[in-house]
Amino acid sequence: MLTLASKLKRDDGVRGPRASNPASDSTRRVSVRDKLLVKEVAELEANLPCTCKVNFPDPNKLHYFQLTVIPDEGYYQGGKFQFEIEVPDAYNMVPPKVKCLTRIWHPNITETGEICLSLLREHSIDGTGWAPTRTLKDVVWGLNSLFTDLLNFDDPLNIEAAEHHLRDKGVSSVETKHTNEELIVFFATLLVGT
Repeated sequence: MLTLASKLKRDDGVRGPRASNPASDSTRRVSVRDKLLVKEVAELEANLPCTCKVNFPDPNKLHYFQLTVIPDEGYYQGGKFQFEIEVPDAYNMVPPKVKCLTRIWHPNITETGEICLSLLREHSIDGTGWAPTRTLKDVVWGLNSLFTDLLNFDDPLNIEAAEHHLRDKGVSSVETKHTNEELIVFFATLLVGT
């Protein structure tokens, strides 16, 4: 009878001991990630929201790309927000690493670019965190939704931004009609004044 242990021993005998060749494990893991990414990037490009654009600075490195979100409704309508997405070697067992490159006053994004989006969490209490069944398409749609229906004032990462939005709802919607540069100057004056 063939068992997993005997198969591994036989395979190790053909390839040599596993401990002496740790690079092959990481190479194999990267190739699994890259195989997944070829399929997922094709699916992503076919199902990209009309408010999003993806850019691969190096088309040979599908594990690193930039996303631009240009909301067409809500508080952030007309803004242009850049995200950096890096897919780690252990993908799809761990989520991609995402950072917002555009400085923004948002309840779910810090001024340093950290993002509060449950599907980007490796472990989530509510069960909506990352799972190996999720894809890059889910990540992009989730980031896009941060500017519309997932805008969360109740459990913010940036508490000051959430309080400001709730306190001055009318002002916030007018402010976001300006360019990102104008918003940065406006919020910098608010921060200096406090």
